[in-house]
Amino acid sequence: MIMAESTVLEDVATGKVERQCRYFKAKVLGNHKAAGVDDALQKAIENEGSIVFTDDSTSYVDIADYVEIHISEKSSPQTTKDTLKWVHIAIGNAKRNFAGTYHKIKAKYLQLYLNEFVYKLNRRYFGDRIFDRLVMASVTANGH
Repeated sequence: MIMAESTVLEDVATGKVERQCRYFKAKVLGNHKAAGVDDALQKAIENEGSIVFTDDSTSYVDIADYVEIHISEKSSPQTTKDTLKWVHIAIGNAKRNFAGTYHKIKAKYLQLYLNEFVYKLNRRYFGDRIFDRLVMASVTANGH
């Protein structure tokens, strides 16, 4: 399961609406049953005022119970390009990264590989600040 936090941006001059994506989360699920999907999503969402966009899978039947708005759209080339664009980009980049780096990935380590990929992806805009952030994290870590 790949989740992307996105913000809608509108260019006032042109009226063009785009989504900017900043943070991602990834979770390996044993199956696509609603209970596992709901559990993973509840842990990932920080507040009940969230708006969640999904494809039209039957796994998402209870999402509306714990988010403000749940919008599901049938998968199509248009939803892939617009609504779920960043999710599909992240999936494609993860596949390319894994295929180019690793020869074989065991299922029991898949979550660790995804964690590494998402960690790097979420820090892609840190640039020169990455070292300072690493030092601050090291100094403030309490060893637990």
